[in-house]
Amino acid sequence: MVDSTKRDIKIISLCSVISALLYILFEGKIMELGKDTTIPILTRFIPVLIIQFGMSCLGILIVLMKNKEKISTYGIKKRNSLKSILGCFLCSIPTILFLYFNNELHSFLPFQGMFLTKEILNLPIPFNIILYMIVAIVWGIGEGLFYVVLSRKINKIKSTKGIFNLGALICAVISILIHGMIGFNLTTILEAISTFILMYGSILVLEKTENSIGNILIFFMVWNAF
Repeated sequence: MVDSTKRDIKIISLCSVISALLYILFEGKIMELGKDTTIPILTRFIPVLIIQFGMSCLGILIVLMKNKEKISTYGIKKRNSLKSILGCFLCSIPTILFLYFNNELHSFLPFQGMFLTKEILNLPIPFNIILYMIVAIVWGIGEGLFYVVLSRKINKIKSTKGIFNLGALICAVISILIHGMIGFNLTTILEAISTFILMYGSILVLEKTENSIGNILIFFMVWNAF
């Protein structure tokens, strides 16, 4: 059982690391292509989608299929949904406050942190609906489940003690590193702290409620939504 769980963690980590390295290597070209409005939006969207899918969805999809696990195993259920949502919202308050005091709190729109979202929404129906749903699945459900599944796998190997949660700690560090919150200026430090509270706290809520609805809604309602 432990060996199988370790293999799952390796699969998830390997898929994410390879995708992250590809993004680092080709970031300039991907962003240049993505912002070139003379090129059809689907052509610009696909490379970004592939990278994001690889970082957040591919590993957990392989693991779930390999183990024939249902997502309900990871807290996608009705029981304790309200507690999960309220708990994760409380963990989001430092991030919202950081955005407010840093003058980065603007109009609400889920996934507008993905730079093509507004352009996608301006497409004619049904293309805008289809592409926006893909964004919601990959950047919302997929990224939320990534942290949920990874933390649960890690905590199967290392049991939690009180508020110390190794899965939550690793997921919080990953989130900070992926989003480039590295530096010693006050703004970067405060952003990293608020992100740590959000990610670490939301995993603690997951462990307490056995429900991950709130963890996933974070990526719809808070992360890249303001």
